[in-house]
Amino acid sequence: MLKVSNLTCRVGGRPLLENAGLNLPAGAHAGLVGRNGTGKTTLLRLILGEIAPDAGEIETPPAWRIGTVAQETPEGPKSLIETVLAADTERAALLEESETSVDPHRIADIHENLLRIDAHSAPARAARILAGLGFDEAAQQRPVGEFSGGWRMRVALASILFAQPDLLLLDEPTNHLDLEATLWLEEWLKSYPGTLLLVSHDRELLNRAVNRIVHLENRRLASYNGNYDTFEDTRRQQLMQASAAAAKADAQRKHMQAFVDRFRYKASKARQAQSRLKAIAKLTAAEPVIETGHVSLSFPETGELASPVMTFDEVSVGYDPAHPVLRDLDLRIDSDDRIALLGVNGNGKSTMLKMLAGRLKPFGGQIGFSSRLRVGYFAQHQTDELNRNATGLEHMRRALPRATDEKCRAQLGRFGLSDDKATTIVDKLSGGEKSRLLFSLMSAAAPQVLLLDEPTNHLDIDARRALVDAINEFSGAVILVTHDPHLIRLTADRLWLVANGACRPFDGDLDDYVSSLGRAGNPAREEKAAKKAADPDRDRRRETANARAASAPIRKAAEAAERRYNALVAEKQVLEARLADPALYRKGQDEIVALQRRLRETETAIGKAETAWFNAQEALSGRRH
Repeated sequence: MLKVSNLTCRVGGRPLLENAGLNLPAGAHAGLVGRNGTGKTTLLRLILGEIAPDAGEIETPPAWRIGTVAQETPEGPKSLIETVLAADTERAALLEESETSVDPHRIADIHENLLRIDAHSAPARAARILAGLGFDEAAQQRPVGEFSGGWRMRVALASILFAQPDLLLLDEPTNHLDLEATLWLEEWLKSYPGTLLLVSHDRELLNRAVNRIVHLENRRLASYNGNYDTFEDTRRQQLMQASAAAAKADAQRKHMQAFVDRFRYKASKARQAQSRLKAIAKLTAAEPVIETGHVSLSFPETGELASPVMTFDEVSVGYDPAHPVLRDLDLRIDSDDRIALLGVNGNGKSTMLKMLAGRLKPFGGQIGFSSRLRVGYFAQHQTDELNRNATGLEHMRRALPRATDEKCRAQLGRFGLSDDKATTIVDKLSGGEKSRLLFSLMSAAAPQVLLLDEPTNHLDIDARRALVDAINEFSGAVILVTHDPHLIRLTADRLWLVANGACRPFDGDLDDYVSSLGRAGNPAREEKAAKKAADPDRDRRRETANARAASAPIRKAAEAAERRYNALVAEKQVLEARLADPALYRKGQDEIVALQRRLRETETAIGKAETAWFNAQEALSGRRH
């Protein structure tokens, strides 16, 4: 078992863990969850012994092998299959010794140990893992140094999966995977024979591959039996119970305090008042109930365009005219489409998005689109294009050169970058905050089409949930590439398969696609599952569009109420500042009285605006659920 006792760890003077404890039985599959920045990766490093705790202990059985994906990607002339096979150091050492040993007894021991670890099947097991992570037979024989960093990360993952340590620690293992490899990894981890501690924000992975959730919050660890959905239900009930208990205790405290305030100086009631004061002192202070799951994401309303917003007629595109990545594209995108692109990495999904964004010009064919069409593009490596020393507000000023600072801040605020976050330099933002900055920049011009290439890579589960809501509330079209099946299931109405140089509508839903992967064993050959003919999802898309249209007035009312509330709060702050200015009181009383009257009116209006905003949000939430 993994036993964590009274663990305390500070990083840069900030405590991430304080007297934290955890017991993880052998064979358990646990998902480690918590908001970004709470210390999940730090806990893994403590277990690996890479850093030392300030206090407490971490214990594992002496014979346990603990493994994780290597931080440095493999390189050099070794083939992929050789690199993965070398990860089983015991097998490699035994095979090397068998080549040189001359002692008959030792040779017998070597072969007995090779039999014990099933060494003869190792090449086949390594090949299956590499195939599951997207490497075909030819690729497995190529030198690892020929592959890009993202693909070499897959080789590093394959190596640790092949080594099968007793305790496997994985930190966001799907970040460098495509959807197909992610689905394979889910199945593989479900049957992992050892103990697993997995950090992930992939909801489906946490539902399918683990049997308990370890929640890191307020520097403590809490363990829950079951998958993520079970944890979320349990957690919600706990918060409701804690909130009710805190409210009850607060009401009791106020009731007793009111008695004390009324009768403490009345002789006949003084003893009772003193008794209640003692009772108040003995009341255990209820811990504040903090719901940390709210993340703000909201794409702006956009002007509607008639369908289709884009058409493709025999279009070819790529990087070399002699060898186009995609050929003979014959497609259309409507104003209300929600399309997810499927297909293994390297088949052209990102190429397709770059063409839609206008960053790649086609080699041939015709693309039709409205002259008023505005497209927003979120690229998975776009964070590298941000100025590390500039603030979000400075980036937004460049994106909206004619806008006021208030408008720039409001656009950043749509994505949770309000107040000090708007004026924090990019280098000091977390990965999730950088992604939200990119969302705010790509949607600043109110585009009618959103192109999202792996938008969830740096988002935690709460931010992913907010992204689902933002996409579903958006009135324009969305084209999506993601390895997160949960995001596809909740937002996509249509699927397009990118394979064998083509992009065509897929006849079926995501479960059909997953089944097709199991039958074929090679997603790149699943072009048979893509059918060019009918659009099977027209009715469902129409229902989705109608639902968005029906909620539009409520959504606009909520936004108007929010703007009204924010404007009144800003006005109140100005009035209070003026009333706090000593120079005001050297003037006549008329101005002071007028300001005080206006302040009272503003406070009353704030209450009404807040109620209107709350009611609109409640109505919108009712429609959403």
